[in-house]
Amino acid sequence: MTKTTNKYSPEVRERAVRMVLNGAGQHESRWSAIVSISSKTGCAPQTLNEWVKKVEVDTGQRGGITTEHAEKMKALEREVRELKQANEILRKASAYFAQAELDRPLKR
Repeated sequence: MTKTTNKYSPEVRERAVRMVLNGAGQHESRWSAIVSISSKTGCAPQTLNEWVKKVEVDTGQRGGITTEHAEKMKALEREVRELKQANEILRKASAYFAQAELDRPLKR
């Protein structure tokens, strides 16, 4: 799994998104606003469009999974994965010790 670095600071992202959302009336379409503002900030129009959509989801203006819920789900999935690994280790250890107990000679 690769981790990408954030090339743009949160301030730049917030400002660019705010410019798109507030300046929609100054452009003929939302996409033309995104293209115009992305060229000023130095990011790709598709990137800025994704930022805008993410803010809209997080603020409830658009349907979808919010960033907070996505992070929570990711953390829970990681926890489930770790618990499954721990259960597998315990299951194998239990089987090993049960077999060792069966292989032990009986004392009289």
